[in-house]
Amino acid sequence: MTDAPAIPAAEPRVGWPLSLIVGATLTAVVLATALLALVWTPYDVTAVNIAAKLASPSAAHPFGTDHFGRDVLSMIMAGAQNSLVVAFVAIGIGAGVGTPLGLTAAARGGWVDDLVMRGNDLIFAFPALLLAVMITAVMGPGAINAVIAIGVFNIPVFTRVARGAAQGLWTREYILAARTAGKSKALISLQHILPNLIGLLIVQAAIQFAVGIVAEAGLSYVGLGAQPPAPSWGRMLAEAQTMIGFAPWLAVMPGLAIFVTVLGLSLSGDGLRDLFDPRVRRER
Repeated sequence: MTDAPAIPAAEPRVGWPLSLIVGATLTAVVLATALLALVWTPYDVTAVNIAAKLASPSAAHPFGTDHFGRDVLSMIMAGAQNSLVVAFVAIGIGAGVGTPLGLTAAARGGWVDDLVMRGNDLIFAFPALLLAVMITAVMGPGAINAVIAIGVFNIPVFTRVARGAAQGLWTREYILAARTAGKSKALISLQHILPNLIGLLIVQAAIQFAVGIVAEAGLSYVGLGAQPPAPSWGRMLAEAQTMIGFAPWLAVMPGLAIFVTVLGLSLSGDGLRDLFDPRVRRER
């Protein structure tokens, strides 16, 4: 009597990456704070109370007050709205313009590909923050111009990601079958190429979201982002630099807000990459 063939053990199910759980939690806290600030903050962010200026953290003011007596916690909560909105819209511009350009370059090839990529190289020749500073310096300071500046930098990022991934897909059998069926390159890009890039684009968007937060804070720091009285984490850091010796909470609190937000988005991007491509996690 022969032994029955051994049944291979099933591969263990892979759960959610820890980095995604931690990153999504931090990001959710920041997002919830921004949404809460739409309807409530502990104090009016524009109210000046000179009698309470530079008050250290206490029960009344958990994050202290600034040199105008404004509640730092309320300003950080309201500043979260500005940072998230600017970064989100800028990423939307980058993905909305860059992805079609990348798909077109991969589909058409030849001089179209060369033209798109040389335009990307021109933008990449300037550091991200320097490019944003140049654009806002020409167009003037303000949240809208900061959105445009950060969005312009993100266009070549998404163009390169979409083009690189799409070029690999154009050699697949199902794409060749679609071409044989008479479908145009534009229709193939829309129906077959783009759906296979969604996961990669989401991961890249999470990473660029973190970059956008830092860029917005940098522009506000040098006075080219959101203008007073709108609260901004970057401008709070700029105003605190001369008072850090006797009021360190003015720099520590907005700095922590930026750190937590960027950390959450970066971990979310890393976790999403592992989730969409489990091979990356197994190789670690």
